[in-house]
Amino acid sequence: MAQFGLLHRGRAGLSWLVDGQRGHLFPWAPVCLALGIGGYFSLPVEPTAQHWVMLGLALAALGIIWAAGARHNVGLIALWLVLAGIALAGLRSHNVSDPVLSFRYYGAIEGRVVTIDRSLSDRTRLTLDRVRLDRVSPAKTPGRVRVSLHGEWEFAPEAGAIIATTGHLSPPQGPAEPGGFDFQRQAWFRGLGAVGYTRSPVVRLDYPGTGAGLWVYRLRLRISSAIQARLPGDGGAFAAAVTTGDRSAMRRETLNALRASNLAHLLAISGLHMGLLTGFVFGALRLGLAAIPPLALRWPVRKIAAVGALGAGAFYLALSGGNVATERAFIMVAVVLIAVLLERRALTLRAVALAALIVLLLRPEALIEPGFQMSFAATTALIAAFGALRGASVFRLPKWLRPVMAVVISSAVAGAATAPFGAAHFNQVAHYGLIANVLSVPLMGIAVVPGAVVAALLWPVGAAGVGLALMQPAINWILGVAGTVAARNDAVTLVPAPGPWVLPVLALGGLLVFIWQGRARWLGLAPMFAAFWLWATVDRPLALIAGDGGIVGVMTQQGRALSKERGGGFVARSWLENDGDAALQMDAAARLKPVKRGIWTYDLAAVRILHLSGKAGVAQAGALCDGGTIAVVAGDGPASGPCLLLDQRALLDTGTIAILRDATDTLKLVSACDMQGRRPWSRCDHAAETQERWADSGAVPSLFDTATH
Repeated sequence: MAQFGLLHRGRAGLSWLVDGQRGHLFPWAPVCLALGIGGYFSLPVEPTAQHWVMLGLALAALGIIWAAGARHNVGLIALWLVLAGIALAGLRSHNVSDPVLSFRYYGAIEGRVVTIDRSLSDRTRLTLDRVRLDRVSPAKTPGRVRVSLHGEWEFAPEAGAIIATTGHLSPPQGPAEPGGFDFQRQAWFRGLGAVGYTRSPVVRLDYPGTGAGLWVYRLRLRISSAIQARLPGDGGAFAAAVTTGDRSAMRRETLNALRASNLAHLLAISGLHMGLLTGFVFGALRLGLAAIPPLALRWPVRKIAAVGALGAGAFYLALSGGNVATERAFIMVAVVLIAVLLERRALTLRAVALAALIVLLLRPEALIEPGFQMSFAATTALIAAFGALRGASVFRLPKWLRPVMAVVISSAVAGAATAPFGAAHFNQVAHYGLIANVLSVPLMGIAVVPGAVVAALLWPVGAAGVGLALMQPAINWILGVAGTVAARNDAVTLVPAPGPWVLPVLALGGLLVFIWQGRARWLGLAPMFAAFWLWATVDRPLALIAGDGGIVGVMTQQGRALSKERGGGFVARSWLENDGDAALQMDAAARLKPVKRGIWTYDLAAVRILHLSGKAGVAQAGALCDGGTIAVVAGDGPASGPCLLLDQRALLDTGTIAILRDATDTLKLVSACDMQGRRPWSRCDHAAETQERWADSGAVPSLFDTATH
C-alpha cells in the first residue's frame, strides 16, 4: 500500500508541475521531436524493417489513444513526438539514399555544375550532378560528386554548365578521430557520393542549361560578380557574402579574422540580416505610403508594408540558398509579419518553436549541425532575455542611448548563448567578441543592409553604385575591427573537444532556464554546471592513428606529437584543434624525433607504437615487431608479423583508431566505426570482423580486454 501511495503522490506532483506550465508547453514540442531525432542518430545499428513496423504501430496506437480522450495527456503527446522524431529521421535518411563510390577512382569525370564554392585550401570547388564516370555503371555512379580544381580552366565556371576533366575521386572520409566530426554522415544527407580533386584542365562541353533552382543560383552568382566588380578586394567579397550568400571570394585569412573576433555570424544570412532587411523594407514602404494622404486614408498601409516585407524576405531566402539559419530567420520573420496582418503579437518563444518544428520536419539532420544549434540558441536566449527585461529600468534611458544598450545586451546574450556551441564545434573562444560586435553590428543596420536594398532598387537604372558606396565604408570598418582584434595574441583561447554528452546536457539545462515557467527553471543550472564539469575533465586520446595509416599522434607532456611534419594535414590539424593545441603540424612533429628515416616509435605504458612509412621502414617491420607492439603501416603491410599490424587495408574497415585510458586505468582500443555504428552512411560492415581478428592474433592482448567490438 505504501508503494501505491508513493506512486500516487509522485503522479500528483508531476501533474501539479505540468499544470503550472499550461499555456507554455508548445515550445517543448520541438524539444521532444529533437530528442527522438538525436536518439536516431545515436543508435549503434540502423533499425531493421521489423523495428520500423513496430515503431509505426506504436505511433498509430498512441494516436488512437490520444483521439479517444487523452488529448490533454502531456506525457502521451511528448512520447508520440519523441517516437515521431525517430521515424522522421529514419525516413529522411532512407529518402536521401544515393550510390556512394566504394573505391578510389582515377579517370574521366563529367557532370553538370550545381554549386561553386571554395575548399579549405582556398581552391575553387565544383559540385556536379548528372555524373558520368568511366567504367562505372550508372547504377553505381554517385548522384553528386565534389571536385577541387588544382589545374587550369579557360572559362569561368557557371551553374548549369556541363564540364569534363580527369581527376581523382574517393568515398567521403570518416571522422578524423572516433566520435569526431562525421563528414560521411554530412555527405550522405547532402547527396555527395564522392569527393576529390583534379590537376588536369577542365573543359566545358555545353553551355549552362535549365533546371530547378539553377536560375536562382546563376542569378546569385551574377549579382555576386557584379558587386565584386564594383567593390574589389575583401570589401566586395564581404558585400557579396551578406547580399547573396556567396562566400567563394572570401579569403581564408579574412574568414579566420572574422572568426577570431566573433564576427563570422555577420557573413551568415540569418536573423540579423533577415530582420534588418525586412524591417528596412517594412519601414520604407510604410513611411512612403503614409506620405501620400489619399493612400494613407483609404488603404491599410501597415498591412501592405508587411506583405511587401514578406515578399522581400522570401526573395532573400531564395537568393541566399536557404541554409538552416536563413530558413529559421525567414520563418520567424514570416510569423511576425503574418501577426501584423492579423493584428497579433508574434515575437515569442512560440514563434521560435514553430520555426524549429518546421526546420526539423524538413531537414531533421539539421539538429546535429552547428548552424541549427547556434541559431536557435541565440534566438531563444534573446527572446527570453528581452522578455525578462521588458519594462526594466535599463530601457528607461534617453532615446538615443536605448539602441546602444539594446546592441550591447543582444550581443552579450547571443554571444553567451552561442559560445559553448561554437567552442564545441570550432574549438575556440573569442575574448573580444562583445567589443567587436558592439563596434560592428550597428553598422549592419545603419549602412550595410540599407545600402544593399538601395543598390538592388537602383540596379535596373544603372545606379547601384549609390547603394554600394553607402556599404563600402561600413564594410571596411567591420573588416578593420576584425583584423585588429584577431591580431591580438590573446584574441582567442583554444579549448579541447567535449565528450558526446556535454552539448545535449548543456542544451537541456539551457532550455529549462529559458522555457520553463516559474522558479523551478533555475534547476536547469544544475545540468549546465554538470556539462561544463564534464567538459573541463575530458580526457583526450593517448594515441590516434589515421584511417589510412599515414600519420600517428601520441600525447606527450608538450602536447600531441605527430609522426610526420607534412602529409595528412587535415587529420593532423583536426587532432591538434580537438586537443585545444595551437601548434602547427611541423611544430607538433618536432616534439618527438623519428628513430631513423621511415621509422617512428613511442612507448605508451606497456604498449609500443611503431609507425613505418616508405619502403625502407616497411621492410623492417618484421625485425622491429614483438608481441607488445602496434605497427602502423602507411600502405599494405607485410603478410605476417608478431606485432599487431594495422595497415591501410585493415584501417579502411575500422576507420581512425584511438587508444584511451578507461576508468580502471586500463588502455583500450576504440575505432571510428565503434562510435559510428553500422549506419547507411558509414562503411563499417567489416569493422567488427577486423577487430576480432586483431584480438585473436594474441598481439597486445591488454588492448582488447575492454575494447568495444
